[in-house]
Amino acid sequence: MSARIEKAVLYARVSSKEQEREGFSIPAQCKLLRSYADRQNYRIVAEFIDVETAKQSGRTNFTEMIRFFEENSDVKILLCEKTDRLYRNFADYVTIDKLGLTLVFVKEGSVLNKQSRSHEKFIHGIKVLMAK
Repeated sequence: MSARIEKAVLYARVSSKEQEREGFSIPAQCKLLRSYADRQNYRIVAEFIDVETAKQSGRTNFTEMIRFFEENSDVKILLCEKTDRLYRNFADYVTIDKLGLTLVFVKEGSVLNKQSRSHEKFIHGIKVLMAK
């Protein structure tokens, strides 16, 4: 019997073209996330890439990703390299939290969802504040 394949979304971000040139590469993030998805039996159904700062809310493709999750309630997994790639402001954290997703931060080795222990959620909150 084959394992169940779950749908997931990939999100990658660098703050600037300069940062991308310095090695915080989008292709490297995507390769890591796709490889993880393959190992976990996730099928990536959408990819969202931003090359802009996350200090303020309102990133172009982040906003499109939120819309995608709102319109596709059967997709509940978000793959990201690490916390500070997903958000660097509290408003985006609240927006993501309201969606009730399973967040997978591959480089940090953490998976967060409604069933996560309170300690895991607490540590994640600290990482969000540190990213800010």
